[in-house]
Amino acid sequence: MIPKLRVARPTNDVAALRKFYIEALGMSELYAFVQHDGFDGLMVGHPQAPYHLEFTSQVGHVAARAPSPEHLLVLYYPELTAWEAAVARLRAHGYQPVPAHNPYWDRQGLTFEDPDGYRIVLQQAAWSL
Repeated sequence: MIPKLRVARPTNDVAALRKFYIEALGMSELYAFVQHDGFDGLMVGHPQAPYHLEFTSQVGHVAARAPSPEHLLVLYYPELTAWEAAVARLRAHGYQPVPAHNPYWDRQGLTFEDPDGYRIVLQQAAWSL
């Protein structure tokens, strides 16, 4: 059995991340909670995917921005039309690509920064190892 992956991190603005990941990037809201042991949170992803992202905020706690431009999530889009649609959706919501710190990611993809400074690469390629 392959385990499922949850990537969790703090934020100061759950609503801004909801706009970025759900409205602009097209992920689904899988779960949200308010005041669960002092935390508000949002889980996003795709219902059939073996991963999801969790963002939490805590009253009185300030979350730092991304530590570096190399803190990336990379999403692979093997079909050009799906990649173009994802890029267009982000741009339509006011998000513009930023130059990748590692130029490799600019060859077949575009990098966008979320409201907390973390970067998402939309790679127009198939996943291969």
